[in-house]
Amino acid sequence: MTDTLVGFDVGGTKIEIAILTPQSEVLLRERLPTPQGDYQGTLLAIAHLLETSLKQLNLPRPRAIGFGIPGCLDPRTQLVRGANSQVLNGKALKEDLEQLLQTKVFIENDANCLTLSESVDGAAQDMPLVFGVILGTGCGGGLVFHQKIWSGANHLAGEWGHTPLPHAGLKEQHNKTCWCGKVNCMELWISGPAFEEEHQGACGQDMSPPSILQAMRQGDLRAQHSFDLYVDRLARGLSQIVNTLDPSCIVLGGGMSNVTEIYAALSAQILNYSFTTPIRTQILQAQHGDSSGVRGAAWLSRL
Repeated sequence: MTDTLVGFDVGGTKIEIAILTPQSEVLLRERLPTPQGDYQGTLLAIAHLLETSLKQLNLPRPRAIGFGIPGCLDPRTQLVRGANSQVLNGKALKEDLEQLLQTKVFIENDANCLTLSESVDGAAQDMPLVFGVILGTGCGGGLVFHQKIWSGANHLAGEWGHTPLPHAGLKEQHNKTCWCGKVNCMELWISGPAFEEEHQGACGQDMSPPSILQAMRQGDLRAQHSFDLYVDRLARGLSQIVNTLDPSCIVLGGGMSNVTEIYAALSAQILNYSFTTPIRTQILQAQHGDSSGVRGAAWLSRL
């Protein structure tokens, strides 16, 4: 049991740990709520989760731990930047965790972790170039080449959620300011909250995404229109990925990835925006669901 892999997914609402065997068998998954706006509280919650999990499995302290976060480490300063869990930004998270946990720490973007997990033994297993997307409270992207994360020179590879919505129509040209300071980022149009906001603005109905989708399935034409517009925007964004990277597949994770109707609709709609047709790029749902990110973080800990 000394070769177990330990990973954390540190998100805005939850902190999750997973302990895996080298063969990807999950021995333990536990989670705690993320202390809101409290950096020190977040560190202490991570330490508590690690100690209780190791004790539960009677394991020694691991030689390394992987962490997935909704941002990245600046390669120059080694401080967190670009995290929509903004309490992490500007913090020396890697250094602080290594001092607190007394072990080596690897940190990667959470979408990179999801993409790695799906490339190793998930929906994209054995595919050479995989682009992964998290469609949740925000929008993240990750890039994996032959089961290795491609971070890029600036650790920006996959930061597709903070590029502008392509082919903006007249009703999309008003400036929406993102938390990152840019305007009209993809995240503002294709996240779960964006889907909800769009429907409310168009129909005056304050409904959650699951409620909108339920109404659509019951024949509500306004809900169907909101869904069709969401898919069209997502297709516009992903067509740029197809045109520039030409990945073997695109894997979707996050809450909106559980909408089964997205896959056929999206595959058809991307053809309207891609440079060539037909395209062979598969659009797949993350096989490991909401555990894929933390599994990928655990894979980071391989020494």
